[in-house]
Amino acid sequence: MSGKARHYFPGNNTPEGFFSYYHYILSQDEAKKIWCIKGGPGVGKSTFMKKIGESMLSLGYNVDFLHCSSDNSSIDGIVIRELKVSIIDGTKPHIIDPINPGAVDSIINLGDYWDESAIRKHKFELIKINENIKDLFPRVYNYLAAAEKMYHNVNSIMGKRIKDVDLYKIAARLVEDELSHIELSKDIGQVKRFFASAITPTGIENYLDALIEGYEKVYILKSSIGTNSELILSRVLENAIYRGLDAEAYYCSIKPRDKIEHLLIPDLSLAIITSNKYHRIETDGKIEINLKELESQQISRIQASIASDSLKRMEELINKAVECLGEAKKEHDYLESYYIPNMDFSKVELLRKEIEESIKKLT
Repeated sequence: MSGKARHYFPGNNTPEGFFSYYHYILSQDEAKKIWCIKGGPGVGKSTFMKKIGESMLSLGYNVDFLHCSSDNSSIDGIVIRELKVSIIDGTKPHIIDPINPGAVDSIINLGDYWDESAIRKHKFELIKINENIKDLFPRVYNYLAAAEKMYHNVNSIMGKRIKDVDLYKIAARLVEDELSHIELSKDIGQVKRFFASAITPTGIENYLDALIEGYEKVYILKSSIGTNSELILSRVLENAIYRGLDAEAYYCSIKPRDKIEHLLIPDLSLAIITSNKYHRIETDGKIEINLKELESQQISRIQASIASDSLKRMEELINKAVECLGEAKKEHDYLESYYIPNMDFSKVELLRKEIEESIKKLT
């Protein structure tokens, strides 16, 4: 029987730059083994991890595939949850180095299998391409910072359309229905924080359907952009962890620190998902809570016009950021073309099989 695959983003392109939640993947205390994989572009890091993940899936293990926000077709890591094992891309922008070498962490360096003398012949071309990439990412983040300003306009107007007390009532009802039967615990549950969707070179991509597959109860918070649905999620999260339940909180690309968009409580097989223009989800078999019906507070014509205009401009700015990410990916693909022909992938494949056997021994 094949295991279950989940997909999400441990990092994201945001108004603050590249925002990392990589430290939540596996803590040093819980991990049996963490491999940090190193090497340049085109050396096969993503394929290396994908193959191991797919192999472990075929053996019946559940595997998390951690996607790259700068190239959605690529992955930045895998987690084999039952074994408490992960392999993580430790290269820029999410530089990860061993914390407890030997005890928990090891390094896999695929740079050991390239022809350095052949690559060195292209030194100046590689430097130029890397400079081009380095110049593009600040433009991405400037566009997203401007998009965040537009979001603040929308939120300051739309956030007033629903009274906070009405949102807290929904949160209280969810706590009563789903958590009240569980006693408060002296041990607080742990929260892992990630992104279910990301701003990528192909647009805003998400893996919500796969993430909640198999969950027995799923609530859908149907909301307008800018309403404060995170007040519900934050209140439910707080009540869950005080009952000793672990949770996974998935954050907004534009507000990566404080706006929870989705909440999973695995021990209860319970998910609460926000659905809006940027991350829609099928409602079949799920419990819909339509927050739009609570938008009773009136706003003036000029405020409505500002909100509409700001939402339009926010989308335009996000699209410009996506364009820049697309250009950066083209440059990165060009960079890879200098490395791929100069790699000994047969040796990489032998190493992959060796690492795979090491993982199986940890069962």
